[in-house]
Amino acid sequence: MAKQQPEQQAPPVQRLRVRYAKRGRMRFTSHRDFSRAFERAVFRARVPMAYSSGFNPHPRISYAGAAPTGSASEAEYLELALAQVVVAADVHAMLDEALPPGLDVLEVVESPGGSLADLLEASRWRIGLGADHATVIDAVARFLAADEVLVERMTKKGMREFDARGAVLSLVVDEADDAAAGRTSIDVVLRHGTPAVRPDDVLRGLEAVTGVSVGEAPLMTRLAQGPLIGSDQVGDPLADRA
Repeated sequence: MAKQQPEQQAPPVQRLRVRYAKRGRMRFTSHRDFSRAFERAVFRARVPMAYSSGFNPHPRISYAGAAPTGSASEAEYLELALAQVVVAADVHAMLDEALPPGLDVLEVVESPGGSLADLLEASRWRIGLGADHATVIDAVARFLAADEVLVERMTKKGMREFDARGAVLSLVVDEADDAAAGRTSIDVVLRHGTPAVRPDDVLRGLEAVTGVSVGEAPLMTRLAQGPLIGSDQVGDPLADRA
């Protein structure tokens, strides 16, 4: 008896790129939990998704550059493959209505083709630190003066050591902060690479070069993610809509 073959799905007829935010308590949502919530939202909104072929078809959603669990973001991206042509603005409204508060759809555009992941070359982060202004200024100056700052982080392959300094394209202290409040913010632009250097790796690097804590419970927010423009500017990956 011939083995039954899985049903082959039709190829997508349209692709949409989505920018969304993780805010408030939703910053603690893991990427796996978010993907489940988003698939449920797609189903509730009745978005005409294209599905993968095989014995267990699933909606064709491509995630790119997800922020670490515990960090907020204004610049998360994914791409939807659709079985019908739709109006991007309609999908925007339907998805935003179906997602829980704190997971907010900010923009939906038609994909111009090519790889979304390849456009996400760098990220800009704002990190609020529970440390006084002088301590942070000194740590930033020492970090930037170093040729290399080695940090360790547990990965899927075990404990790994890597250079946090090499990925930092820009690192500045926000001079508008109120030093008397006991919190200071820094703005950092990170080049994406392998292994990926995360904002918490930069904080460990700041502490490594000074031996002084830069505070507990940092508030990390990704402000932008996209192509690298010049030496330290992050562009908009949805800007080319040809």
